[in-house]
Amino acid sequence: MHFRYRKLLTAGAVTLGLLAGSSTTAQASKPTPPAVPAPAAITPKTTAAQEEAACDAQLKAARDAGSNKPVACASWAEPSATAHRHAAITAWPTPNWCDDHGPNNTWYVTRFKACGVFAADVTVHDVRTGRVTGKMHYLVVAYAYSDYGIERWAYQVELMQVNASGDAVGSSAGGKGTCAGKCKVNDSKFPSQAMSQDKNAVGQFFFDTTIKARPKGDIGNGQGTAHWQFTNPKWAAPTNEITLNTPVVRCDNALPGTSRIGCVMPYIPELVYSKRGDFPELAKHIEYAQNTKHLPGKHGTTKYLTRLTDKAKIKKNRNTACPSRRPRPAGKECDEYPFASTWQGASTGGGHFSWRMIPAAQNRDGGKALGNFYLYNRIIEKDKFLVWIKN
Repeated sequence: MHFRYRKLLTAGAVTLGLLAGSSTTAQASKPTPPAVPAPAAITPKTTAAQEEAACDAQLKAARDAGSNKPVACASWAEPSATAHRHAAITAWPTPNWCDDHGPNNTWYVTRFKACGVFAADVTVHDVRTGRVTGKMHYLVVAYAYSDYGIERWAYQVELMQVNASGDAVGSSAGGKGTCAGKCKVNDSKFPSQAMSQDKNAVGQFFFDTTIKARPKGDIGNGQGTAHWQFTNPKWAAPTNEITLNTPVVRCDNALPGTSRIGCVMPYIPELVYSKRGDFPELAKHIEYAQNTKHLPGKHGTTKYLTRLTDKAKIKKNRNTACPSRRPRPAGKECDEYPFASTWQGASTGGGHFSWRMIPAAQNRDGGKALGNFYLYNRIIEKDKFLVWIKN
């Protein structure tokens, strides 16, 4: 499952492409923070009680119809350490961190990608006695991604058979994709596909946001769902339906500096400055402000910075921290932290701030890096972020 990811996906005439390194930093030094669990519990729509009720209903329907064929029931399984099989059919390559945690039924997210490995089962029952006559254990590799400048995002589920026995051997899987919230299905491909240890079933979906392009400022959330069932010529009917939601995707037309709509995942990004990089004095000032003055925004904490976009308030923050009456040594400018473009700035943050004179070029170029970070991570009004100072 470890793939180096750089993929362009096309649906109709629209191409989705991820920007390399766009989800983390704005400097030349771009260490990639690890993917983190999605902030809210992302679970299948189907619960154990629903799965049991669906199975009982299928058994009853088959008995009432006088069928002697077995009945198969699909369910989610407990996380396991089982190694999964590689795809034998075309599937989109997943990020190289996708299976780092194994099949633990958890979504992991970055700013533009989400991936997780989920364990599941199909259990076949004798229609009269309920005795188990076959079982398949499989893994679902779920992967979604978006782009900072495109109003479409993609979702893939890859069903990988680990083992099968009895009446579960020779099963096929297929389904569809749906989207809830401010979105609609653009394309849904999940035809019935035979499964074995050499063949996986793959569903691929594209969703479009339905937020408005004009006027500027529209924001909306969408959540894609994959649905699938299993069939087998030995069974009385298909299994019950299994569903898996993506993390919520936010799309907006509210980003300063561009009129393009884009979509992001629920991940709090980090701006990286290095003390050995292009802005060492700026980095040292931020490190001092975070560590000595205990100002917010430090990597590894939940004391976040939140973006401010009101130009008048930004100007007031800057003038409070670095008033024009403060003397500037030759070749230096006044640098403030927290940034003037945050709600934690010198004025809007209640007067808790730090200032320092640093080389003018570092101050200006470091500010441009911050602006690029805002743009390519779609940091909009009141979005949270952190600042990571690297050695």
